[in-house]
Amino acid sequence: MIAITFALPAESAEFVRRLRDKSRAVRNGIQIIGGKVDDRTIEVLHTGVGEKVCRQHVGKFLSSTGRIRRGEQGLHFDYLISAGFAGALNDDLQPGELLLARNFSTIHSTENLSSLSGLPVRFADLLTVPALIHSGEDRNKLGLTSGAVAVDMETEFIARACTTHGVPLLSLRVISDTPKEPFPAPADVLFDIERQQTQMLKLATYFFAHPHHVPHLVQFARRIARARKILANAVIEVVRKL
Repeated sequence: MIAITFALPAESAEFVRRLRDKSRAVRNGIQIIGGKVDDRTIEVLHTGVGEKVCRQHVGKFLSSTGRIRRGEQGLHFDYLISAGFAGALNDDLQPGELLLARNFSTIHSTENLSSLSGLPVRFADLLTVPALIHSGEDRNKLGLTSGAVAVDMETEFIARACTTHGVPLLSLRVISDTPKEPFPAPADVLFDIERQQTQMLKLATYFFAHPHHVPHLVQFARRIARARKILANAVIEVVRKL
């Protein structure tokens, strides 16, 4: 059995659409999506964005679903794939490029993952940060000081939980934004971490006041749609190769 985490349904939608024999369940207050890729049994968890909600969801998920009782036998996850979007810290990475985080991944049979979906995979360090980073200058500085090439907001906490529960981890991300191709609006406009959602009125108000940013929003939406498909293809290939 393979567990796969995404922060939000916006990241997982294409992958979930392609699962066979889909099912939904709530265990320990956590919503789980089940299904299959070929003959591999999959469970998908949405962790939410940021440390607080991610730690809660992943902790409950691995405690309550990491071992499913079958009479006297327990079924342990063979692997957990932490998948989703990441923001590049330099312009060497391009939107749609795949990153396998070497500093978080504990699955060592990665030599056969050098190409996924016909695309090269970058093996480099990923950094988990407490907030979305909008400024290109801030991204470049963080890249220089940390040695990482990209950031997300969840993987560090997923990795800690996997260590606690003895589940091998593979961290796979697709680049959604870069210093030269950043978010189309300030981070707090795009997503409210406390509410775990985009406030549509706030978003609409921002673009009404900044109509020249609307084309950037359209371009960003297209990049996200493409990234979501690349990620789904890559995760399916990983599942088949592990």
